[in-house]
This record gives sequence, structure tokens and C-alpha cells, in this order.
Amino acid sequence: MLTKRIIPCLDIKDGKTVKGINFLELKSVGDPVEMARAYSGQGADELVFLDISATIEGRKAFSALVERIAMNINIPFTVGGGISSVGDAAVLLRAGADKVSVNSAAVRNPSLISEMASRFGSQCVVVAIDAKNVNGDWLVTTHGGSRFSEKELFSWARQAESLGAGEILFTSMDHDGTCGGYACSAYRELSGMLDIPVIASGGAGNASHIVEVLSPSGGNADAALAASIFHYGDVRIPDLKKRLAEAGIPVRI
Repeated sequence: MLTKRIIPCLDIKDGKTVKGINFLELKSVGDPVEMARAYSGQGADELVFLDISATIEGRKAFSALVERIAMNINIPFTVGGGISSVGDAAVLLRAGADKVSVNSAAVRNPSLISEMASRFGSQCVVVAIDAKNVNGDWLVTTHGGSRFSEKELFSWARQAESLGAGEILFTSMDHDGTCGGYACSAYRELSGMLDIPVIASGGAGNASHIVEVLSPSGGNADAALAASIFHYGDVRIPDLKKRLAEAGIPVRI
């Protein structure tokens, strides 16, 4: 059985790690390189870095930061935020990222997924999906959850897989930053219909939430991504992995 992964997420703005609720009311929580080293040392399986203020100038600064991160850790990491072309992805992969995450640009131009998979391999392509539950339907949003698209979560996830996505990173925008738990039923449905890994994001408030979203009877996700509970020290990764192992969930200790 494949081990489940624990993935701290670092939102990057102007070279600093920040955190807020639904990408609003952002506060600086530390230096991303130092935090990356700490998480690597604690036993994180992977890291995700999202450039939430990507601009032409910011892309240059972000690629330099990616180089520094790659020099300081020895675990895989994904980068995303504002990637809209194969060229954007190439810059970040050359800088040392193991994977790139695409979101709004893929919604606008789904062929971007297949172009990236063809160029770099599916293992490098993570399709991030932000969605909100509206009257029982999961509607895909873009631009940090601020705009609705015409896509629906489950059909878009299937399409992304068929185009060559290597993983799906689904964030419930209703749960993001609230620390009230994950949207487990949606993750369970995604995991049951896809052949690629599903990463759960949005809502972790304590270790029990992560146990639930990774357990077969809960969300059955392949990985759990979280930010606040790790950044503020509410949950330590070694303690979390011990708790998961005790619950019979396979993890790398």
C-alpha cells in the first residue's frame, strides 16, 4: 500500500510566507527558505509553494527563491501561482522545482495540461482546482476563488487526468483557512473516480482532521496539504505521523 503524504503549503508574497483566510487578511509568518528547511527536518514528505502575487517582476524573484529552496532541502516540492505557459513552467523546473501547479490558466486553456505533460512528463504536472459548493454543486473558481468558471469539480478533474495531469490538488474555498475540517465527501468521490493521486487542501484545524481526510472511511485522499496548523506550531509533523500510524494509515516515519 502506498504511503500517505503530509504536505505543508507556503503561500509566498513579496518573498515572505503569508497566511490568511480565503487569501485575504494576509499576515507574514516567516522566511520560506528557513521554514522549508524546518519542515524537511521534521519529516514532511513534500512541500508546496504558491506565489500568490505573481507578476512579471515577481516571477523573476520567485524563480530565484525557488533556486534557494532547492539548494536547502532534499524533499520534493511543487511551485505554482500565475503559471500560464510551458515557458513559465520551464523556468521554475529549471530553478529546481520538482513539479509545477497550474490552476486558472488550465481552466482557460485546458490544452496547457497536455502541452506541459508532453514536455515535462505527467509526474511534473499538478492541476490545482479551487471550487465552492453552491446548492450542492461544486463549481470551479479561478483567481483565488474570486471568479466562477463554467466548469464543475468532478468533470474537470476527469478531464485534467485525461489530458495528462499527474495529480489533482483540490481546495474547497468554503473551507480554506477556516480550520474547521476538510470537505471529506468530495475527496472520497474524487479518489474513487480518478487513477491519479488526490491532494486534499483547505480546512485543516487539528490532527484529527488530517486523520479523517486520509482514512479510507473519511476522505481517502492520497495526501493532506495544510498551512496554518503547521506554521503556528499547532501540529508537529512527527506527532501527526505517529497519530496516523496508530490509526492504521500508512505513512513514512
